[in-house]
Amino acid sequence: MDSNLIQYIQNDRFAKLVGTKLVELKPGYARVQMEVTENHLNGVNMVQGGAIFSLADYAFAAACNSSGMLTVGINVNISYIKSPRGKVLTATANEVSSGKKICTVHIDVRDENNDLIAVVQATGYRK
Repeated sequence: MDSNLIQYIQNDRFAKLVGTKLVELKPGYARVQMEVTENHLNGVNMVQGGAIFSLADYAFAAACNSSGMLTVGINVNISYIKSPRGKVLTATANEVSSGKKICTVHIDVRDENNDLIAVVQATGYRK
């Protein structure tokens, strides 16, 4: 994997702000993690949906940009399955379709018990 590409993906300042970390990257695939802190909780002490979405979105960005083609999101759908347990969330993104201009990525978000927390379907536009 091109070290410049990895640096480009790791330079996502918002991803850093919310505490996501790139764990594994290969063409069409990414695995990212986030340690849940007090800052990720909503008013009823559950992980805020936006935090889960941000984790999945970073995995999406890493996976679809891993080909070396600048890709931006044009549509993302998320279904929340259950509230996570534990302190670490992992998002695994797999590119399931890759065309000249459009790609589709499936992302699963799991907690540290490997329970499915959210399922995401994302579409990217290759610039």
